[in-house]
Amino acid sequence: MHFSFTKFSSIPPSPPSPLPFLLSFSSSISVPFPPFPPSSTAKPRHFSRICIRAIDAAQPFDYESHLRSQYVKRTSLKIAIIGFGNFGQFLAKTFTRHHHSLLVYSRSDYSHVAKQLNASFFTDLHDLCELHPDVVLISTSILSAETVLQSIPFQRLKRSTLFVDVLSVKEFPRNLFLKYLPREFDILCTHPMFGPESGKNSWVGLPFVYDKVRVGADEERSRRVEKFLDIFAKEGCRMVEMSCLEHDKYAAGSQFVTHTMGRLLERFGVESSPINTKGYETLLNLVENTKVVSGLSEGAIWECRGGE
Repeated sequence: MHFSFTKFSSIPPSPPSPLPFLLSFSSSISVPFPPFPPSSTAKPRHFSRICIRAIDAAQPFDYESHLRSQYVKRTSLKIAIIGFGNFGQFLAKTFTRHHHSLLVYSRSDYSHVAKQLNASFFTDLHDLCELHPDVVLISTSILSAETVLQSIPFQRLKRSTLFVDVLSVKEFPRNLFLKYLPREFDILCTHPMFGPESGKNSWVGLPFVYDKVRVGADEERSRRVEKFLDIFAKEGCRMVEMSCLEHDKYAAGSQFVTHTMGRLLERFGVESSPINTKGYETLLNLVENTKVVSGLSEGAIWECRGGE
């Protein structure tokens, strides 16, 4: 009896995709096929090695995983959020979804919230700054911004650190940054014109105002600013570059009208009905977005962002 054997192989792997997460890899091993025992009627035959080829087989060094981690590392930022209250947590959820690593600080214990977002929680600013974040985001109230800024140990940060604020007024934090930050630090003043209520479903079309107050000349520092802004651009925000002074001129009028009308309508006692028109629904939404600040002090009202 005679036997014949052939090499077995899978279909050759497709050429690599240009996208780093769609790469396909193959590997092969050769196994010597033992000859059959000699018989009295046939001479021993030696067969070629069998080639076993597998697609996406587990490897001692997973090159695909390595490329993925390198891509995430190259495009991600280490962001420190100082002021991890309602608005800070709202932003942190999106930062995490974009694969940025988070360091968060608050005087209140939000460690359980930080754990859910895979963020590192700190109650000591010295410990946080020693980890050298790329971006330090100030998300405190307007009234406490100066005190918090003065408490940051700048000497523990990298000299090229980018400072960002998200307060609803812009000239005030801009002047604080220029007054207290070392000259080597970059400054980006921003105002997301939305909050946890108006942006709970989507940020598409919502305005995001920013002013590149001071950014170093080298390419790496410019790229870092663009990476941060890209978070909001990818979420569909309407990106508006505007000076801090110009922003405050527009915001003073719009926020005054928004809060005044919202609180007047609340006192008037507008209520929903089964036959609401679109215009009436808009007025009801205005009341909902502004009544959260009713009864607060004038200073506290200015801590609200984007009419919330």
